Amino acid sequence: MITKKFALSSLALSFMVIFSAATAFAQNDGRTWTYAERNNVYCAGYVQKSPIDTERRLIGAVGEADQYIYSENNEVYVNVGANRGVKVGDMMAVVRPKGQVRTKWSNKGALGFYVQEVGAVEVIRVKSDHSIARIKTSCDNFLLGDLVQPWQERTSPSFTTRPAFDRFADPSGKAMGRLFMARDGQEMVTRDQIVYVDLGAEDNVRIGDMLTVFRPLGTGNIEPGPPSAVIARDYGYQSEVYRGGKFSNQSSRKKGSEATGRQVSNKGAKEGRPAIRKVVGEAVVLNVKERTATVVITRTAGEIHTGDWVEVQ
Repeated sequence: MITKKFALSSLALSFMVIFSAATAFAQNDGRTWTYAERNNVYCAGYVQKSPIDTERRLIGAVGEADQYIYSENNEVYVNVGANRGVKVGDMMAVVRPKGQVRTKWSNKGALGFYVQEVGAVEVIRVKSDHSIARIKTSCDNFLLGDLVQPWQERTSPSFTTRPAFDRFADPSGKAMGRLFMARDGQEMVTRDQIVYVDLGAEDNVRIGDMLTVFRPLGTGNIEPGPPSAVIARDYGYQSEVYRGGKFSNQSSRKKGSEATGRQVSNKGAKEGRPAIRKVVGEAVVLNVKERTATVVITRTAGEIHTGDWVEVQ
């Protein structure tokens, strides 16, 4: 019996040592953790107001006789070469403008046009008036006609220890906007997904800013539900034999100090109350344009929808 207890104690102690060592390693391994990686850094997309350079573009592909879409390691032709200073080894970003953004979720007017980030290519041969490039990374299928832009290194905001998520946080009083669109046309998003908000450089928003995602509570419900009030008195609530009473347990109160008024409805109970908001998540800014920003959801307390509000913390 003693041997068995000793063995169990030793096993428990071993687990504690292993767990402590793993925790210490995770805390002291020297790595810098970030809020976004890979796909969410270079493939997030953005909404831009200023005109985009359409001069440089993909004009062909080595395999164009056999395919219409292209991905990593495929070789494509770019319509600029030595005549425009292109050199072997140059990296270029490939983007695809998709059209003007029109949304009911913003009062700022014209926000700009949505630009899908398709991936990146590396130049492997240079001719006088065109270049051959190999697709290094692909966020989506490449198409002929996609635009080529100068490559820009990006870094995600570094992860920092945050206070516990406060679902009842008070407003900060800083810039507020709306979540007007999500990547890939999603309407309900969660953690680590990309969304776009109508706060940009003109609102003094910067990369790394933390945003509170919230939803003002109104006077109704998103989904239709049962009647707002059950009839308080009705003969249907008592039995034929015991006559327990004519009052429903599910009915709301009646107005007046002696309960002689009308029943209080859900909508009536909310009248005159102060502004109340439901905090549903947090996000961090990854990219800032003139009137908009690209952000990634970092924490959630419930479903997040397009149309929700955001506020700079």
